[in-house]
Amino acid sequence: MDTHTTVEDLLRSPALQLRVVAGERGLGRSVSWAHVSELDDPTPWLLGAEVIMTTGIGVPRAAAAQRAYLERLDDAGVAALALSAGLHVPPLRRAFLDAAEERGFPVLEVPLAVPFIAIAQEVAAAVQEDARQRLGAQLQVFGALRWLASEGLDTAGLFQRLERLSGYAIHLSTPQGRPLLPGVPAPPPGVRLPASADAPPTIPGGFALPVPAPGGPAGWLVAFERQGARPAGLAVVQHIATVAALRLAMVRSRRETLRRQGAETLAELLQDVLDPETARRRLALMGLLPDVEVVLLVARDAEDDAVVGALGEHPHLMLRRNRDLYVLTPASVITGDAGTGAAPRGEDGGAGAGEAGAALREIPGIAAGVSRPLPPGSSLRVAQREALWAASRAAESGRPLVTYGEDTTGRWLPDDVGVLAALVEHVLGDALRYDTAHGSDLVASVRTWMERDRRVDDAARALHVHPNTLAYRLRRFGALTGRDLSATGDFAEVWLAIRAASQLGGL
Repeated sequence: MDTHTTVEDLLRSPALQLRVVAGERGLGRSVSWAHVSELDDPTPWLLGAEVIMTTGIGVPRAAAAQRAYLERLDDAGVAALALSAGLHVPPLRRAFLDAAEERGFPVLEVPLAVPFIAIAQEVAAAVQEDARQRLGAQLQVFGALRWLASEGLDTAGLFQRLERLSGYAIHLSTPQGRPLLPGVPAPPPGVRLPASADAPPTIPGGFALPVPAPGGPAGWLVAFERQGARPAGLAVVQHIATVAALRLAMVRSRRETLRRQGAETLAELLQDVLDPETARRRLALMGLLPDVEVVLLVARDAEDDAVVGALGEHPHLMLRRNRDLYVLTPASVITGDAGTGAAPRGEDGGAGAGEAGAALREIPGIAAGVSRPLPPGSSLRVAQREALWAASRAAESGRPLVTYGEDTTGRWLPDDVGVLAALVEHVLGDALRYDTAHGSDLVASVRTWMERDRRVDDAARALHVHPNTLAYRLRRFGALTGRDLSATGDFAEVWLAIRAASQLGGL
C-alpha cells in the first residue's frame, strides 16, 4: 500500500471487505487515521483526513438530520464514514445518500465480522512510513528563515519552496480576503475563512490557520492538498503559519522604515530644498522611478490608515500636516492613465492602475485633491497649490476626489501667484473686504449661484437662505464690484476671479 493512503487503498484490502454505499467519487481522499466515534458531532475533536467508524448510535434517524450529520463530517475534512452493518445503523435516507454523492463523500459499509481495530491497524501500518516523511518536512520548514538570509529568497520564492516541501498549495489572506503578503495568492473565491482563531483548523481539502500577530491574527493561512503530492500534515502547516507571521513582521518593519524616510523626503520636497538629482535618486530608492510621472495628492479629514489602505502596495511618500495628508505617488495609481506605470517597491505588488483613486473615493468624509502629473524630482511648488485648490474644491462641492484641470476654466489661469492675486483684488477686492467687515457671504453666494448655473432656487437651498435673500446679495455684489452679472463679459471675469481666489486658498 502507498505511504500516501487513500480510501480506495482501504477498499482494495481483501481483509477489510469494505463496500461503498455512496460517494464513490471521493475514493481518492487521503487517510491519516481511523477513529471510532458514536457522537452525533465529533468534529471539534478531529484534525481532518480521518476515517470515522461507527456502529450507528450517533447517526440520526430523520432525513434532514442525517444530511446535516454527513455535511458536518465533510466540512471538517473527514475522509470517509464507515458504518458497521447489522448493528445500530438506522435506515439511510435518500437525502443522506444524495448529499454523499453531491459532495463525493465516501460512505462505507463494514461487515459485522470485521472488527474496527482491523481497519485502524491497517491505516496505522500504512501511514508509519509517511510519518517519517512528515518529520523530515517539519525539520526543513524550521530552516525557512535561513533560506531568506543565505539565498536572498523573496516572499514568493520562499512560499513556493514551502509548497513543494509540504505538499500543500498555500494561500495567505487578510481577514477581509485580500492578499496578506506580496507574491502569495489569497484563497480562491468561495472559500469560507474561519470565524475566529479558535475555530477547528480543518476545512474541506486542507487546513485554515490564523497567522499570529500582536493584538490578534493578522490574517489566515489556507493550505489545500495538492493532487499527486504527499501532504505533510497539520504540524507542518502550523510551522508555515509561524514562518508567514515572521515574514509579515519583516515586511511591515521595512514598510515603516520606508514610510518614515518618505515623510522626511516629502517634507524637503515641499520646502523646495532638494536639488533635482538628489530628489530623483531618493525617489527611485522608494519605487518612484525617473520615467514614471507622479502626482501630489492632498487628502483632507481622512485617517492615515484609510489612505494607506486605499493605496495598497503602490509606492508612495506620505506626510501629515495638521488636517491635510500629503501623498506623492505615480499618476497611474490615482488616474488609471495607461501611459504611465507604477513600478513596484521591492517585491511589493499592488492593485490595478486607477484602483487607488476608486478606493480613495470610498473613504467616508474624505475631500481629496490631485495635482497635474509631473516628473519625479521636479519642484512641488505649483503642484502643492494645485492639490490644495483641488482639495478645497472637493470640500466645497461634496465630491470625495477632485483632480486639478477637471474644471476647464482653470486652464486659463496662470501659475504665477502674483498675477492671480492681482486678478482677485481687481475684481473681488471690494466685495471681499465688505464680507470681512460685515460678516456677510456675498462672494460665497455668487460662487454658489454660478456653480448651479444661475438657478436662484437651487443656490438658495444650498446656502440655506430664502431666494429673495440671495437675489439681494447678488445685487449688492454687483454694486460693490461694478460688475453686471447678466452681462457675459462681466460674468466671465467674475468667474475667473473666483477660480483664482479658490486656487490661492482665499475662499
